[in-house]
Amino acid sequence: MAALYITEDDVRSVMDMEKSLLIIHKVFKEMASERATNVPRQRVRAPGIMLHTMSAANEYLGYIGWKAYTSTKDGAQFHVAIYDQETGQMRALIEGDFLGQLRTGAASGVATEYMARPDSKVVGLFGSGLQARTQLQAVCQTRKIEFVSVYSRNHENCSEFAEEMTELCNVEVKASHSPDETAAEKDIVICASTSKTPLFDGRVLDEGTHLNVIGSNHRSKREIDRTTIKRADVIVCDDITQCRQEAGDFIQPVEEGITDWRLMHDLCEIVAERQTGRATDDQVTLFKSVGLAVEDVAMGAEIYQLALEEGLGVELPF
Repeated sequence: MAALYITEDDVRSVMDMEKSLLIIHKVFKEMASERATNVPRQRVRAPGIMLHTMSAANEYLGYIGWKAYTSTKDGAQFHVAIYDQETGQMRALIEGDFLGQLRTGAASGVATEYMARPDSKVVGLFGSGLQARTQLQAVCQTRKIEFVSVYSRNHENCSEFAEEMTELCNVEVKASHSPDETAAEKDIVICASTSKTPLFDGRVLDEGTHLNVIGSNHRSKREIDRTTIKRADVIVCDDITQCRQEAGDFIQPVEEGITDWRLMHDLCEIVAERQTGRATDDQVTLFKSVGLAVEDVAMGAEIYQLALEEGLGVELPF
């Protein structure tokens, strides 16, 4: 059987957030049972460009695969490939931009299900880009959200985003002019920005707040400050091994003795109920996501199956 090349349009036609949440929840279940193995991201530079590669074996699906993407001053190009575990044959090469947005949002949705208070209704969101969009979609599917305050440095973009997401999520979304007000008096705070420095003062967070922090996957970038980390009663990573390499939000605070990797939990341990994501309503809980290849391969496998059913994709000559 020839491999399929699956485009962004194909992905959008078969995959949505509802399906993604189920796929990613299963990923973390299987990571806990050691039937899914993640290999952290590696990077190589050349003048004007960086190549990022990451891979995974999803034994429970019968696929192994990789995600690779380039980043330049003009943006990024993403691809995911999946291979049959038994034959080693490539089954699909998938354009992976929207796939990545969905899987990152879905991971935060899974964390929110286990870590946010069940009665969470008010969200503070930092960022108005594509990742912020799927982050909010996932949280709105996981909790009965009634109001969202969104902040980004470009207020015009922020206002347009608020208008769009009000309609898309069927919830009131308002643009904010103040970072601290965006984080204060919120049940859930989402950080999905490109900021290299902390977005708000951690002292403004209410007791009981849950945070999804996803914007940084580089040692030099931090969206949250030391106070936020000190206040977090529960800290969960999508994968501690990968976070130790690239979660700038934690690396320096760990070096300073503010927190310790040994105090953190993997999300798979929470999903498997080996650890508790929230013990009491007044705890501040923090989920840090850097994005895992094991998620990309699982998403790619499902997209491939749906593309076959719908007759989508173009056969590759090998």
